[in-house]
Amino acid sequence: MKPQPFRAVKKKLERAGFVVVGQVGSHIKFARTTPEGTRTATVPQHREIAAGTLRSILRQAGLSEEEFENL
Repeated sequence: MKPQPFRAVKKKLERAGFVVVGQVGSHIKFARTTPEGTRTATVPQHREIAAGTLRSILRQAGLSEEEFENL
């Protein structure tokens, strides 16, 4: 997985059903309700999201790298 721009990450999370529920400083909180419960992911609003940070976001969101790339 390589770094991606914030805008691309935001669009893909929104396609996966996440909505913005809050923001503290430069970090935006996304949430999605599933039958198992609510999943949240916090994304820094930086020009580019580093690969390790992106993996952490996907883990929070419950998405695999393949699912994320196909969005």
